[in-house]
Amino acid sequence: MLTLDLIVDTEATGIPSEDQFVQFGESALAAANHTDPADICLSIIDSEQSRKLNHEYRSKDKPTNVLSFPADLPESIDIPLLGDILICHSVMRQEAIDQDKSLIAHYAHLTIHGVLHLLGYDHMNDEEATVMEALEIEALNALGFTNPYSSDK
Repeated sequence: MLTLDLIVDTEATGIPSEDQFVQFGESALAAANHTDPADICLSIIDSEQSRKLNHEYRSKDKPTNVLSFPADLPESIDIPLLGDILICHSVMRQEAIDQDKSLIAHYAHLTIHGVLHLLGYDHMNDEEATVMEALEIEALNALGFTNPYSSDK
């Protein structure tokens, strides 16, 4: 079961509802066989916030589509917090346009991608990327969305 705290810190429109984000997150958890309760804070941010955070935490001075920050709690604190996901609406929107995807499909993909990062999945090498992409595809298919990596959209 996923508990999600949604923060919308942008004036953008076309943002999915909290219930939709919960569905996206639960689909990622199911694909990764994560059955424990999970708490996530998901923030929709603007490009300046994204640029600042991307610069501070990744040394890249430009906005990015999604940032994930896994919780780093002491073992003595027993809560199911997985961490924080931040999605930059303007970057996500432009990617959706460039890739000929609907906003909702791309929001689903980036949310699933972020949740998988919180669970420890990564894509730093080909083997990791193959595993993570397969889980993303599975989670998206369960929601009725197509493979985001397919060239025939």
